Amino acid sequence: MGKLPYEEIKRKVITKRRDKTSKEYGCFPDQRPIPELIKYGIININKPDGPSSHQVSSYVQRILNINISGHSGTLDPRVTGVLPVALSKATRIVQALLKLGKEYVAIMHLHKEIPQSEIYKVMKEFTGKIEQLPPIRSAIKRQLRTREIYYIEIIEIKGKDVLFRVGCEAGTYIRKICHDIGQRLRIGAHMAELVRTKVGPFNDNNWNTLQDLKDAFEFYNEGNENELRRIIMPVEFSIPHLSKIWVLDTTVDALCHGADLYSNGISKLDDNIEKDSQVAILTLKDELICLGNALTDFNGMMKENNRVVKTTKVFMETNIYPKFKSKKS
Repeated sequence: MGKLPYEEIKRKVITKRRDKTSKEYGCFPDQRPIPELIKYGIININKPDGPSSHQVSSYVQRILNINISGHSGTLDPRVTGVLPVALSKATRIVQALLKLGKEYVAIMHLHKEIPQSEIYKVMKEFTGKIEQLPPIRSAIKRQLRTREIYYIEIIEIKGKDVLFRVGCEAGTYIRKICHDIGQRLRIGAHMAELVRTKVGPFNDNNWNTLQDLKDAFEFYNEGNENELRRIIMPVEFSIPHLSKIWVLDTTVDALCHGADLYSNGISKLDDNIEKDSQVAILTLKDELICLGNALTDFNGMMKENNRVVKTTKVFMETNIYPKFKSKKS
């Protein structure tokens, strides 16, 4: 089975300065109380056929009695499958998810029967960089653009129907792929059904229905939080694609106030950090503090007294960790 680009990334965590985190401050993500999970959580909804992605996000708000939620990667009303919905203060993570690779399982209906060998041959040609003209009914400007197909795998062929799995760059139109394959085969084809099975770490193994969420919230109100804790994932679950930096307890509060990160505050970090890349900054309890843009690469971060990350989006509230007087955070 194919892999999305982030799944191919290999990182090694390098310790720069050994330190321990105090039990008095913060909380390991998997130990957060339910109210905190609802404030800083994300849910993988198995979107049903019918409602829009925005409507599904609104249903989540209604079930959990919250005012804000945001979804990542819009699905057409008739398309089902993985729809990550971020809750309350976690909604700022959505932008970091939009460019993640996606996986779909689709049924392509051929307009005429054709030897299976020809189908395999042509579909193989659709891996790598392809050019797409978005469909007439699309939310973006209709102009030719390049998208990457990471893998395309035929699961089953039955008569004129081809069941296949495709991993692709964000913004790829599977409906257009089916049409273009039909054109290449010279028999015509259209997409008959589509299910999104993966958006980064969110997949068909960890999705839940709206009814699952509703039932779990009712159980929680009756005193049983197990199901709701299983369904609502900490916001940290959504960042496996980002390189990470772990900071000392003494550095946390300054970052919560929007300060940039200096290398003196780093405890450990991934060895593949590149300049200008987006990075996630965490506490030593693995709590997401903020996202930022790397001002230097890994080697620059290993030096002392360098300003190494420009803070862009803060997630953790101030005063969770104590303030420490220092010249540089």
